[in-house]
Amino acid sequence: MDIQKILEQRHSVRKYTKKEIDKELVEKLNRDIEEYNKIANLNIQFVTNEPYAFGRSILANYGNFKNVRNYIVMIGKKCDNLEEKIGYFGEKLVIKAQSLGLNTCWVGGTYSKKNTKYDIKEGEKLVCVIAVGYGETNGKVRKLKSISKVAISDVEMPDWFLKGVRFALLAPTALNQQRYKITLKDNKVEIVSKIGFYTKVDLGIIKCHFELGAGKEHYIFKF
Repeated sequence: MDIQKILEQRHSVRKYTKKEIDKELVEKLNRDIEEYNKIANLNIQFVTNEPYAFGRSILANYGNFKNVRNYIVMIGKKCDNLEEKIGYFGEKLVIKAQSLGLNTCWVGGTYSKKNTKYDIKEGEKLVCVIAVGYGETNGKVRKLKSISKVAISDVEMPDWFLKGVRFALLAPTALNQQRYKITLKDNKVEIVSKIGFYTKVDLGIIKCHFELGAGKEHYIFKF
């Protein structure tokens, strides 16, 4: 499937069926997780068939989650850009999951950290998790800002830049606030976000999307 269609069809899903994820799909996601952990010094873990993080949490009920038994735990060694790396590589996994016919949802704090099956080593931090499974629905389309609201250029915006911005607009952000600016100046791209709830993670997600749209010949995420 075309990457743009994958991004357009992917929406946050909080309610899932009880269907187990096919082992083949779990293996495919775990292969990517292993690769990203090595590349970025992360300790991402895919927890499957574990009902307690969301099943016994008041916060999960507050977040309106249902039947979340599979989730990707976004952990990494503490560093200045950990949240951005988590956003970038986590979104790659979200996109991969969507391409495999699965639904996902980025989750900040509405889950329990007790009696869970992941492991955090000394010097590491759990930033967030990503719920994964077969959704009861495919989620809802979000209202998006216009290109002029998030992008600035010192020249007429070239096609590659416009495509990058369009892809970025499809990126999930905390509370769907899209609190970022993408600037093209002297043929160089700068992507920044305003300070707020999980905006550093959002920044990594946005950079992932922009890179996919613009192409690595024009923009590469640096970490």
